[in-house]
Amino acid sequence: MTVTKIEPVTKTRFQVYVDEHPAFVLYKGELSRYEIEPEGELDKEVYEEILQKVILKRAKARALHLLNDMGRTEAQLREKLLQGGYPDRITEEAVAYVKSFGYLNDGEYARSFIEGRKNRKSRTELYAALCRKGIDRETATQALEEYYDGEDSRAAIEALLRKKKFEPDTADYAQKQKMAGYLMRKGFRYDEIRRVMEVAEPY
Repeated sequence: MTVTKIEPVTKTRFQVYVDEHPAFVLYKGELSRYEIEPEGELDKEVYEEILQKVILKRAKARALHLLNDMGRTEAQLREKLLQGGYPDRITEEAVAYVKSFGYLNDGEYARSFIEGRKNRKSRTELYAALCRKGIDRETATQALEEYYDGEDSRAAIEALLRKKKFEPDTADYAQKQKMAGYLMRKGFRYDEIRRVMEVAEPY
């Protein structure tokens, strides 16, 4: 194995390339300790020692810090670690590590996310948001079934009507039709909208 390039990331951190591929990021003192220099040879044993004793330890600590900072999905945590220069294998080991302690749980994240937004977002909007955050479809659907019902839809619609300063009791048919179209585009179903706005005529 050959160290083909050492590229500064910051004043104290350096991206090390092994056989033309990014391998890991080390501090200046670690470069000296392992005698890593451009065009130098790197024993496989030393390479594995760096990964396991230095990089993995750092990745686990980083993962815990990121989760302590704010709730994240598994996909979001994985992306942050990869962006930080951690190799794929180390990233997966760090993710598995925090999952083993229950610090990372997409199901719990989805339920918490829904609980805090169900009174102002439609089920469709919440589902799309969870998918964008990397929650798989099955987990998102299951969480929505647990935490979202007709009463939640009513509360969310009423909250949007208040935000828009819309009064169903005084609005005419054309105004109700326009508002209903807006709510349907937000992901609410026709029957949910009609129950809240109490419109006898079809939109």
